Amino acid sequence: MIAKNPYQNYQQNAIMSAGPEELTTMLYNRLVKDLKLAREHVENRDIEGAHSSIVHAQDILSHLMHTLDTSYEVGQNLMAMYDYMYRCLVQANLKKDANLIQEVTGYAEEIRDTWIQAVKLAKSSAAMGN
Repeated sequence: MIAKNPYQNYQQNAIMSAGPEELTTMLYNRLVKDLKLAREHVENRDIEGAHSSIVHAQDILSHLMHTLDTSYEVGQNLMAMYDYMYRCLVQANLKKDANLIQEVTGYAEEIRDTWIQAVKLAKSSAAMGN
């Protein structure tokens, strides 16, 4: 069967074959992408595009919050941060506030970059047998 959209098939295969660490990285990357798109839409006065991108970013944050293990302090701290980011996005969507979106983008990028470093450290530590 010939794929109608090879890139979409590639993305779907990448998601289906990814482990939990890679899936979380993909979510963070998409969150950052949605936030950057939302800010761009706000700046271009594309209200519908801004709303759609913000809502998708909120959906990702909601998913991250629902799958978070809060039995550890780091999980509790992330939950508070995700909740703050989510509430900022609600306000940003109501006011179409590019500055609030930029604030959340900065947090999302920092969390994503920290996550990527943690995964790398965990993998290198496992490879060394520690």
